Amino acid sequence: MGPSFYQLLICLIAGIVVIILLTTKFRVHAFFALLIACFVTGLGMQMNGTDIVVTIKDGFGNIMKSLGLIIVLGTTLGVLLEQSGSTKVMANYILSKTGDKNAALAMSLTGFFVGFPVFCDSGYIVLSGLIPPLAKRTGLPVITLAASLATGLYSVHCLVPPHPGVSAAASSLGVDFGRVIGWGALAALPAMLVGYGWARFAGKKYAPTPTEIEVENSANPDQKLPSVTLAFLPIVVPVLLIAARSFISIESFNHAGWESGLLALGDPVIALSIGVLLCFTTKRKWTRESLSKIFHVAIEKAGSILVIIGAGGAFGAILAATKPGEHFRDIVHFGGAGILLSFLLTSILKTAQGSSTVAIITASSIVLPLLSDMGLDSSHGRLLSILAMGAGSMTISHANDAYFWVIVNFSGLDMKSVLKVYSVASFLMGLTTLAMVYLLSFILL
Repeated sequence: MGPSFYQLLICLIAGIVVIILLTTKFRVHAFFALLIACFVTGLGMQMNGTDIVVTIKDGFGNIMKSLGLIIVLGTTLGVLLEQSGSTKVMANYILSKTGDKNAALAMSLTGFFVGFPVFCDSGYIVLSGLIPPLAKRTGLPVITLAASLATGLYSVHCLVPPHPGVSAAASSLGVDFGRVIGWGALAALPAMLVGYGWARFAGKKYAPTPTEIEVENSANPDQKLPSVTLAFLPIVVPVLLIAARSFISIESFNHAGWESGLLALGDPVIALSIGVLLCFTTKRKWTRESLSKIFHVAIEKAGSILVIIGAGGAFGAILAATKPGEHFRDIVHFGGAGILLSFLLTSILKTAQGSSTVAIITASSIVLPLLSDMGLDSSHGRLLSILAMGAGSMTISHANDAYFWVIVNFSGLDMKSVLKVYSVASFLMGLTTLAMVYLLSFILL
């Protein structure tokens, strides 16, 4: 007999507690903490040792396949921008337009608009180089700026096509993409504002001390800085290429000629490679020694990030192996509270296995045959169910989410601070979006 839903819930909580205690109290490296949590959780769910090891390998490998090259190239891009002084130029330009007091809001809005076409992890990797110079210039805590950017990207990632989770749910439930984009963007806006507001409040309260986080700025202060245009190009061009690919992929193109070329160029790996090449235009002379050092530093940074993200993927795979969605379906009796149940189902799946995309895709397959019982078997009802599932897919982003570790490592922050600020923000964003969906239900139903 397999594990019950309540056993699964206890094992999930135990795994998370193990990760938090080992990393914060005993200062164990996150990779080993996640690996230990995999065994604690797997054994608690009656998996044998061989199955646990195989599942860990599969989860680790799947994350490497999807994010490995992106993280290496993104890290290299960030180091090159830093060494050329481009991040300083971009920070100064943003502050000249927004003012020091509005730097966090500017980061949140940047994440919100960039997040429409760009995956949150890719967007964060590309834009995270702006955070250290902005923090140094404004005096704002790094965690405030990091969480503002992260939540801005995250709000649209969970609610607006062409992102894969909500796109798959729209396709499964038969709702027009245009309607989901419009209403999803409307629901994402208050979520973004709540994420920004919590980042401002909690960032001051839970900011790491200066000894816990080091803002790197190894560019020579006397070097000639690039122009604003050249400084932004390595970031803007990849974002535009990825955006173009995202929108072309949801249209009915034959993907011949220039469309096929743009689809290829918009692949995040190719787009980031182009961004790396454009970095070489930001500085007139690169020495062989400096480039060798830059690439060495980039690979070292990427390696430490990859092992943690891979272990996070392994932990998520252990939890996903027990199919939490099936347990949820067995114990819940669906009634009239369809919006709430769509949200709860997806939030449990998200919290349990880490991936927003997997959570909403799995939830939509469970919800589809139950729409009538949930009182949502209409055009507007299906739309509201999708938005409720999008809200649930925000809740909660923590140690088994690859995006969580992207934020931790590309910001140079400690896990405890990100849990207190970003993870709590993801919870508040989910509840805010759920409230927004209920408000929309009074208009649409």
